[in-house]
Amino acid sequence: MNKVLVLGGTRFFGKKLVEALLRQGADVTIATRGKTADSFGNAVKRITVDRTDSVAFESAIGSAEWDVVYDNICFTPQEAEEACAIFAGRVQRYILTSSLSVYEFGPERRSESDFNPYMYPIQLEEQSEYSYKEGKRCAEAVLLQKASFPVCTVRFPIVLGADDYTKRLHFHVEHVRQDKPIGIPSLEAKLSFISSDEAAEFLAWLKDNAVEGPVNACSTGELSLREIVTTVEEAVGQQAHVISDTSELDDGHKSPFGTADSWFMDTTKAQQHGFAFRNVTDWFVPLVRDIAAGRA
Repeated sequence: MNKVLVLGGTRFFGKKLVEALLRQGADVTIATRGKTADSFGNAVKRITVDRTDSVAFESAIGSAEWDVVYDNICFTPQEAEEACAIFAGRVQRYILTSSLSVYEFGPERRSESDFNPYMYPIQLEEQSEYSYKEGKRCAEAVLLQKASFPVCTVRFPIVLGADDYTKRLHFHVEHVRQDKPIGIPSLEAKLSFISSDEAAEFLAWLKDNAVEGPVNACSTGELSLREIVTTVEEAVGQQAHVISDTSELDDGHKSPFGTADSWFMDTTKAQQHGFAFRNVTDWFVPLVRDIAAGRA
């Protein structure tokens, strides 16, 4: 499993995935729109294409074959169906980056069986736009029901790191430092997280491990919003101004983690296949401190 195509591999954990694959000695091709520069030099091959343009995408892929395709940029069932057709007979394994978003909120730890993509109805023509949640659900359903090649759909929770271009942890640090209100409906809600390093490590590990179907991947342990706020307060040295009633709060002050209920996952399946996840606090606390100190 040494010839690899990565759809989207120039930033965040996609970039770290490519770096991990190169360390493994893989023959890596990245397919991107070419809008984000990369630092891989001659270590990778490149395909420049907008995968939402199905005709251009199929033409760019051509007749090439790969052992493994990583798809980090599939967000709709239409894109998934196109992948089923384009890569039929050309790939040994297909790994889709999916999301915790396929699950409903709730107090129970979510396992893969809580959303069954093999039975989820595929409705390709009923709407042209999909929410992130519905897009990932439908993309999983299409690939796992229609693909002629083995598929693994990796359900990641919120991914964080010093390289997180969304700056979600920076939001909390800066709001606390500047004494701005932070809208959090429930401080007791518990969430799963994974670092960008561990997300990339897990994806790279999958290349040579025959995991099929949905698989949850998150750091061990959950963090409540209260624990997150406390960690930020300790790093900044200042108390947070938390508002639980967010109905009249400007969106710019609502926490990106501000769910009304818990949202976390069980990783038994991945662990049974041999992957050992780190404890979430081992990397989360140092990351918050680095952000507060201006090191990230």
